[in-house]
Amino acid sequence: MNTVSRGIRGATVVLSNTAEDIKEATVELVNEILKRNNIKISDIAFAIFTLTKDLNAAFPAKFARLECGFDMVPMMCYQELDVPNSIEKCLRVLIVVNTDLEQNEINHVYLKGTKALRGDLEQNAH
Repeated sequence: MNTVSRGIRGATVVLSNTAEDIKEATVELVNEILKRNNIKISDIAFAIFTLTKDLNAAFPAKFARLECGFDMVPMMCYQELDVPNSIEKCLRVLIVVNTDLEQNEINHVYLKGTKALRGDLEQNAH
């Protein structure tokens, strides 16, 4: 098998706009993605976090770095596009990894009512 770069998507809903709740949601989501895909941190190329406009109390990348071991992983945080009727207090992540997994072997992780974001991935979303 050849090692290639693959994106792993994840999302969750944050309880409230506090640093502590953003931390809790970030750590839970990132750790679940790592576990379900058997990822070593050294295989991560980069990570992109987005937050809906109602979440601005903290940067999720900070908590991935401090709590999940992403200290050498390049990361960025962005505000999600404000689409009417979209999920509120939503934290999303795209983690790009170097892996031998095929695209259909990737386990995308949608927690706390966010599976609707990618219903087409239902067979792989947990």
